[in-house]
Amino acid sequence: MSRDREPPVNLLWYHLFKWSVVSPMLGLYFRGRVYGADQVPKTGPLIVVANHASDFDPPLLSAAVRRPVSYMAKEELFEVPVLKQAIRLYGAYPVKRGSADRSAIREALKQLEQGWAVGIFLQGTRTPDGRIPEPKIGAALIAAKAQAPLLPVSLWGTQRIFKKGSAIPRPVPLTIRIGTPIAPPLSNDRAGLESITAACAAEIHRLHDLGR
Repeated sequence: MSRDREPPVNLLWYHLFKWSVVSPMLGLYFRGRVYGADQVPKTGPLIVVANHASDFDPPLLSAAVRRPVSYMAKEELFEVPVLKQAIRLYGAYPVKRGSADRSAIREALKQLEQGWAVGIFLQGTRTPDGRIPEPKIGAALIAAKAQAPLLPVSLWGTQRIFKKGSAIPRPVPLTIRIGTPIAPPLSNDRAGLESITAACAAEIHRLHDLGR
């Protein structure tokens, strides 16, 4: 059965972690600025697409859009006591090595049916400058299957959080800009998926180019 919101226990865990850890760090330590939060649909399935340059991106993105965002995580993490309960409560879902595309799509669709926003980094991995040189069509495919809108978000400055060779995050200024939701493709036709993917990447780059 489809839901309009995440399960209450997950929503509670999100707010506890957000207000006790993530939001204070974003606002005070990183002097973070968030623009466009009013563009985010408050309920219903949503696919948040963004650039990716730091391990800090997932929690920062979730805090900025003001609702939980679910991400895929390595299956091995769900074998660690305590950690597995914590990341599952925060919306993570397991993906097996070697079958990431198929299992990620299947699990993302399950999360969307439960009313979650699902987060997908268009490049599929981190880039050193926060750009998206080769956006992947997976987010558009999931959007087409679920008929869920895509929300483009730019994370500016996160590539500077960690200096090479250092494990301590630096208090660099961050800016998160949220764009207007983009309607999902009407079919799984590859040309349509590529067109929507290109539109998402272009909007993220436009927001990113606005800088601080």
